[in-house]
Amino acid sequence: MAIIQFPKDMKWGTATASYQIEGATNEGGRGVSIWDTFSKTPGNVVNGDNGDVACDSYHRYEEDVELMKDLGIDVYRFSVAWPRIFPNGTGEVNQEGLDYYHRLVDKLLENGIEPMCTLYHWDLPQALQDKGGWANRETIDAFVDYAELMFKEFSGKINKWLTLNEPWCISFLSNYIGVHAPGNQDLQLATQISHHLLVTHGKTVQKFRELGVGGEIGFAPNTTWLEPYSNRQEDIDACNREIGWYIEWFMDPVFKGSYPDFMVEWFKKKGVELDIQDGDMETINQPVDFLGINYYTGHIARYKENEGLLDWEMVEMNYDRTDIGWPIFPEGFYNVLMRVKDSYGDIPIYITENGSCYNDEPENGSVKDSGRINYLQQHLTALSRAIASGVNVKGYITWSLMDNFEWAEGYTMRFGIVHVNYRTLERTKKDSFYWYKQTIANNWFEN
Repeated sequence: MAIIQFPKDMKWGTATASYQIEGATNEGGRGVSIWDTFSKTPGNVVNGDNGDVACDSYHRYEEDVELMKDLGIDVYRFSVAWPRIFPNGTGEVNQEGLDYYHRLVDKLLENGIEPMCTLYHWDLPQALQDKGGWANRETIDAFVDYAELMFKEFSGKINKWLTLNEPWCISFLSNYIGVHAPGNQDLQLATQISHHLLVTHGKTVQKFRELGVGGEIGFAPNTTWLEPYSNRQEDIDACNREIGWYIEWFMDPVFKGSYPDFMVEWFKKKGVELDIQDGDMETINQPVDFLGINYYTGHIARYKENEGLLDWEMVEMNYDRTDIGWPIFPEGFYNVLMRVKDSYGDIPIYITENGSCYNDEPENGSVKDSGRINYLQQHLTALSRAIASGVNVKGYITWSLMDNFEWAEGYTMRFGIVHVNYRTLERTKKDSFYWYKQTIANNWFEN
């Protein structure tokens, strides 16, 4: 048995997102989001589920903050529903929406929990999607206006901001693969959207600096890792492109001011060209205060010619998988963090999401989710390895505080350390809640 110890100033937290937990989609003046539209279109979400009620956190946020207080976290990462603030994306401000987030943030602060606010976790106002959404550069300006209002409104209360959650998902998963809202399947469109998202990020950081509000700002890309099956160059290159699609494509422009050549060439081969306007790259290349990293899974892969963008196939190694089917690959987490450090230096890093899907149900008032505890142990050990190797990790925020609406999977996949009964909305702390609570209290665990 080994003791895995964390630095004294390590920040511990949990994360959620607005559409996944709030419910109350037709209350408090909230406008329609693309996820309302997408989830109510038959065939898009398992069982036809939607976020109308979700975990009902809009009404039960005090109960949820009590859970966080009991857990002992330092930081709670949540997202704001843009259509709660601007029901039409622009124009009239909805005071009821602002009031809700003030109540939530005040309750967090009263309980000694630092709010980390994600400005965009996928619920684009439908009114903006109707005008082209992220493909229309007017959405960039609308977002900056929304962000400016939030910065001013919560100055002195919220000191950690994230512009965008998982820009790869917003662009490619949602507009090329098409399994998330708005559900397009167009590589050129998705790639152009990825650029517009980065411009949005850069302009938002500029606005944050210009306003001079206190605190720090960053963004939260999702990452993955493919380990080459062999040392053949074609295997190495194919895996590098997949990793680069998540990491370098979104991080190089922010930290280096240019897109990675190996990915630009690959997109060109696939007939994709970016429309980059004068000043875009300088706008994107704004210094950020910290970087969020989301990591869940990785695996072994080798080169295989495909029709689509990517040219690899997974090689089945019989790794354990979580209930959503993702291989458990903690070495990939370590490798991602080392790659980020080697590429971009000592930028402060918060792990803004890491967690696992296990669909264990309560029995006699408890939820025995040993799979999730094992996953946390493995990934926190990988994180400790990265810290020991010089990665500047400031905090770890697990996904998720509670089971919630898991996007296209509806309510069938559970990622929480708190179980939610979707009929009664009762919360039940899982065994992983108690394990994580102990780890936070000790700042170490035994492996």
